[in-house]
Amino acid sequence: MAFWIKIAQIVIAILLMIAILLQNRGTGLGSAFGGTGGGVYLTKRGIEKKLFAATIVLAVIFILLSIGAFIA
Repeated sequence: MAFWIKIAQIVIAILLMIAILLQNRGTGLGSAFGGTGGGVYLTKRGIEKKLFAATIVLAVIFILLSIGAFIA
């Protein structure tokens, strides 16, 4: 059981790193891939909002898996 928790923890950690690196404060997601960014950062919309929520969910899952690995 502890083996599968560690494997899941590694997978979640990789996904969490990708989600964090895709976020680019102050610019839109389009400019992270070579587009021109606007000068003003107002609010998260569309994919940026979903990416932000996914980052929070992945972080919570990672913490729970870490606690589970510690207990197991």
